[in-house]
Amino acid sequence: MRAPIGSFDSARPAPEILDLLVAPVADAVRNWTGDIPADQLIHVDTDPAIADTAVFVAHYGEELTRVSANCVVVAGKRGGETTLAACLVLSTDRVDVNGAVRKQLGARKASFAPHDTATGLTGMEYGGITPIGLPAEWPVLVDAAVADTPWVLIGSGLRRGKLIVPGKALATLPGAVVLEGLGI
Repeated sequence: MRAPIGSFDSARPAPEILDLLVAPVADAVRNWTGDIPADQLIHVDTDPAIADTAVFVAHYGEELTRVSANCVVVAGKRGGETTLAACLVLSTDRVDVNGAVRKQLGARKASFAPHDTATGLTGMEYGGITPIGLPAEWPVLVDAAVADTPWVLIGSGLRRGKLIVPGKALATLPGAVVLEGLGI
């Protein structure tokens, strides 16, 4: 199979390679529901040594810069309570943590979650966190530009491998909220 974007040696529907995914991502793919069939979630095998966006696109195709999205975990705090959420923005943008995120979470303060918190609670590797398979109670904030992108390259839960999914599928994830201006 050829990936719909990029130049990858190996591309397969995610339901066919569940053993290559971390448990929460594999479970989410296995139990996938919605208008977009699970076989439209494409896994591409990649080198974990070049998983960071700039090096990754230099190797696999500069055109991926415009269709790659990063997923980061944020913590919003208000009155001693902490709310964790995932934010998904195009790799060319930054997450508006102190504006859009803080407002959406109703937090007094918002910041990126510590690495140990992000990896420990997601069961994913740092640098490979994906919005697919996150804890059910977390909001998944998706920038409108991501949802409007036909095919989006995202993490797979591991630094080795990526997922290519229709942007509109990301807008229908459990807990997903599509926001204009999340990415700045």
